[in-house]
Amino acid sequence: MARETPEVPMASLADIAFMLLIFFLVATTMDIDQGLQRVLPPMPDEEEIPEDQQIRERNVLVVLVNARDQLMVEGEPTPIAQLRDRAKEFIENPEDDPNLPEKETIDVPYLGEVYTPTTAVISLQNDRGTSYGMYIRVQNELTAAYNELRDDLAMEHFGRPFNRLTDSQQEAIREVYPMTISEAEPREVGGN
Repeated sequence: MARETPEVPMASLADIAFMLLIFFLVATTMDIDQGLQRVLPPMPDEEEIPEDQQIRERNVLVVLVNARDQLMVEGEPTPIAQLRDRAKEFIENPEDDPNLPEKETIDVPYLGEVYTPTTAVISLQNDRGTSYGMYIRVQNELTAAYNELRDDLAMEHFGRPFNRLTDSQQEAIREVYPMTISEAEPREVGGN
């Protein structure tokens, strides 16, 4: 007499596979893409661009990052920890230094007349070999410089941090400290 091989019940296998699929879909975390939030200005019409669009040298803070992730600000090697303070001093020009951006008096809603450097531009140039991590760190420090200046001005005039102001109050603060970061296409700026 031949023995029969016992069969494995297959009816519940589909249910088990489905439950495992649901478990892994629920338990798995997805990485969310992160990036820089920037609002780019609209492209000007060709007729609107002035022929001589020269920016005075004193109004530009040159920040270079080489392929070895070394930072230079205005031709001087600078640790990343000092970039925020250098940028804040440049953007604000608190002592009206003739080597820093020119200041002018502007009339700003909610703030009245403000003596501020409206022509300050930070020029950022990266090397093609600059690591993405260093690029983000530099961007974060420059953004933090603007954010701290805006927070200080908001606290001074409104008694609240910048992010808790109304849209029109935030716009007034942005008029005093417009975030002007010019970023050139990466190239070989030095290093290996």
